[in-house]
Amino acid sequence: MAENILSVQDLHTSFTTDHGEVMAVNGVTFNLEEGKTLGIVGESGSGKSVTAYSIMQILEKNGSIKSGKVLFRGEDITKWPESKMRDFRGKKCSIIFQDPMTSLNPVFTIGWQLEEAIKLHTDRKGKAAEERAIEMLKLVGVNEPEKRIHQYPFEFSGGMRQRVMIAMALACEPDILIADEPTTALDVTIQAQILELMKDLQKKMGMAIIIVTHDLGVIAQMADEIIVMYGGRVCERGTAEDIFYRPAHEYTKGLLRSIPSVDKIGQRLVPISGTPINLLNLPKGCAFCPRCDAAMKICLEQVPPETRTVDGHLASCWMAVKKEAEAGMINFTGDSGRSLKADDTAGAGSGKD
Repeated sequence: MAENILSVQDLHTSFTTDHGEVMAVNGVTFNLEEGKTLGIVGESGSGKSVTAYSIMQILEKNGSIKSGKVLFRGEDITKWPESKMRDFRGKKCSIIFQDPMTSLNPVFTIGWQLEEAIKLHTDRKGKAAEERAIEMLKLVGVNEPEKRIHQYPFEFSGGMRQRVMIAMALACEPDILIADEPTTALDVTIQAQILELMKDLQKKMGMAIIIVTHDLGVIAQMADEIIVMYGGRVCERGTAEDIFYRPAHEYTKGLLRSIPSVDKIGQRLVPISGTPINLLNLPKGCAFCPRCDAAMKICLEQVPPETRTVDGHLASCWMAVKKEAEAGMINFTGDSGRSLKADDTAGAGSGKD
């Protein structure tokens, strides 16, 4: 079994606002093995990008990690001083940001920006840094790199700018690459090229990848493990096959129902009802309860524990707990010390929107 290069344990991250404290990440736990790919999916506001930024510790000034651990090779980096974190960013862990146009400075050449990252995190200077920049552009499939390093971002297409961002992230050969919505601004053909490029580079460099996206289709063939997030919490985790063919959480099922498919030609897509959760006012129980068609009374009262399903993967859903209990696989006792009863599994009634 491969070693965990990164381990996030019960991570809580919040932002202080004029209206109160926003709990953007609320007890997230996962492991990332060396050379593997982890996919984090969920709708906008689910906490997936904040989880990535918490790992890098590049939060806004009003944001902070309240509790939990982020272990890199067994060492808790949340305790590191800023000087050590600067060395970690780029050298050990790099990030590709969501929009390549806004991530690149329009007044500096591509070469200057690439060389800046190389000079900051490696011993290469001057001509050596320029040669490394050209080498990286060639590696990510940018044609005529010797000429391209003298051009500006506006002279590149969206797909080429994203390749530059990947080159910049990989220039220092990091152990971990975080890709935050790496294909959002690209058309589908370029999306496929970028994802294929990332897979090829992973094989060549042996790095681990965390890919953050709202599009389940993007990571269907790429991720070794997928975690689904909602309301700052992990709803479900498993392999792509588990998530796509054996979903256990009602939110995951809702996401899958809303995806266009060749099997659904002529059928109307089924959106998830209700509105996204207000992180300033989290429900006492399950975060998805107000939008869930299968909500039970216990969903309003208690946060569901992470339960191993019949299929073997994990889901934080009272429906999954109920099915396991009915199958006789578990004898569940809740936080209050009482067993799951018929009254708990009754419909939530007014608890739903």
